[in-house]
Formats: sequence, structure tokens, C-alpha cells
Amino acid sequence: MPPPVNLFSDTQTTPTPGMRAAIAAAEVGDEQRGADPTVNALCERVAALLGFEAAVFLPSGTMCNEIAIRLHIRPGGEAIYLHRTAHPLHFEAGGPAALSGAVLMALDGPRGTFDAATLEAAIPAPGNRYAPRARLISVEQTTNVAGGRIWSLESVRQVLEVARAHGLRAHLDGARLLNAVVASGVPAHQWAAGFDTAWIDFTKGLGAPVGAVLAGSRELIDEAWRYKQMLGGAMRQAGIIAAGALYALEHHVDRLAEDHALARELAEGLAALEGIALDPSSVETNIVVFEVFDSAAFLEALSERGVAMSSVGPRTVRAVTHLDVDAEGVARAREAARDVLAAS
Repeated sequence: MPPPVNLFSDTQTTPTPGMRAAIAAAEVGDEQRGADPTVNALCERVAALLGFEAAVFLPSGTMCNEIAIRLHIRPGGEAIYLHRTAHPLHFEAGGPAALSGAVLMALDGPRGTFDAATLEAAIPAPGNRYAPRARLISVEQTTNVAGGRIWSLESVRQVLEVARAHGLRAHLDGARLLNAVVASGVPAHQWAAGFDTAWIDFTKGLGAPVGAVLAGSRELIDEAWRYKQMLGGAMRQAGIIAAGALYALEHHVDRLAEDHALARELAEGLAALEGIALDPSSVETNIVVFEVFDSAAFLEALSERGVAMSSVGPRTVRAVTHLDVDAEGVARAREAARDVLAAS
């Protein structure tokens, strides 16, 4: 029996043999004391990649978001503006409110993005004592449940211009930033320019088992270390896992283009099936979102045929390509979807 096709998420990746060898050979030390050379090398590399002074290695992208929000938000009625589908709003267990006292202001816009005019309209007028104080914006690049869309560089800069005009800080949720880099050809430091903090995740398309890196000014990263300690995130000989992230930067960035090509191939195959609503031209990176008759029933039947996807709504399904899914897996996923629809 062929192995399952796991399109549930790009978080499902497993370390490649080369990555496992790099992990096994990692030079390590006490990360908490700044004595782990592999962690230090990773942080220096990501800071340079994103155009910042410093960076800190953290266990997860969620912790990157939570610490960054805490850096910018002072408890007591300050607001963060983000898209209504953004990760901190839906997938971080209320962390921004619990850890930072943040008021989350959800903005609307197509496929996980919002424009400068929408942000401008949401910010309260000066002197408004009834509204929470506008403090922070967060941009998710690429968008997640909205289908892996890439914000245009122009729209990001326009949103940042509005934020700066109102004295707001800016955070870049770069969970899949390198997907945007590969698909657009725009370097990571250009995407991150104008933001106060930014991060990249290594456990999605880059294929590492653990970790993300948050970057910013040296002052902010020094303070981020305080919150890392507070949240229990110091990791001692963390070079073991940082080595996987370094390997990913060296070997798995350019290959993200393969995931994008397979996602488009999957989208075209699914769009040809009766019972699926999907515009293949909407697929820009490695995430395919489409509509079916009933997502729960569809996914259950798909699972019985050895294919995993995820539900992001009563009729909405998400499939994500990554380094553990090849062209044969995409073909099997399409055939399984065809069989499910034919039997429904």
C-alpha cells in the first residue's frame, strides 16, 4: 500500500537525511548564555537576511508573534490591527490578550490582506478617549488560511506609510516569508524594510523540525530575550535544532519553487473536477484553498483513501504542498478527490 499523501500543512514535513546529518554533527553550547555557536550563527544569518541588527532563536513562530506583540503593546487598552483571518487572532489561544493585554482589531480585505485606506479608516481620531489606543499593525506574509497570497510590495509600503503617519509600530509575521521571496523575486530584506520586528519559520516549507527566528533592533531583541525567559523559552544546547534551520537556509529555500509548481498542478487538477470551486490562477505559492459540498465529509472520505487535507470552513478545504509531497502524491490526491466526489 502506498504511503499517505499528507497535504494537511507544510508543518508536516520531516527532516531530510542531509538535515539529520547536520543535526547530528551540530556544535553546541549553552544557548541561554550566548555560548551555542550554531544558534549564534543562525541568528546572525537571519538578522542579516531580514536587514536587522539582531535576532533571537525561539521554539515556534507563535512565540515569535507573542513576544513581538508584547514588545510593542503596553497593557492597558492598546490595539493591534491585523487581518480578520490572521494567525494571532485565530490560532494563538488568545495569547495577545492574555500576555500583552492587546485589543485585536480585525480588518477586512481580499484573501488575507488589507489596504492602506482600510487601515486609515480603522484608526481612531486623535483625542478619542473611547477607543483603544492604536499601537501596532501586523502583516502576514504570505497569508495562511486565505490561500498563500503574496502581499504586493507596493501595498505593504502603503500600509506602513499610514502606520508611521499615526505613530504605530509594525510587525511582519513571516511564517512563509521565504515562499513570498522565491515566488516574487523580492529579497527578504526588502519585504522586512520599514517593520520594527519580523520573523521567519523553519518548520513549514523549509522543513526543519523545530524553531523560528525573530529579528529587530538590538534593543528590542535584548528585551525579547527577557520575554523568552519569562515564557520558558530558553533552550540550553539548542544548536541541535538550530542546525536543522541553518541547513534549511542553505538547501531548502530555492526548492520552495517546486512546492509552488506542484500547488498549481494540484489546483488545476482539482479545478477540473465537478463539485469543486477553485480558480487555479489564485494559487501564488504552496497553499490551495477550494470549496466543496461539505468539508468534513469530504476530508473523512479523502482520509479513507490515504490523503490528508484540512478544513478552514464548513465548505472550505486547504491543501498545502511541501518537500514531503512529490508529483506522484499530487496525482494521487487529485484521483482520490475525484473518487470522493463521484461517490457523493
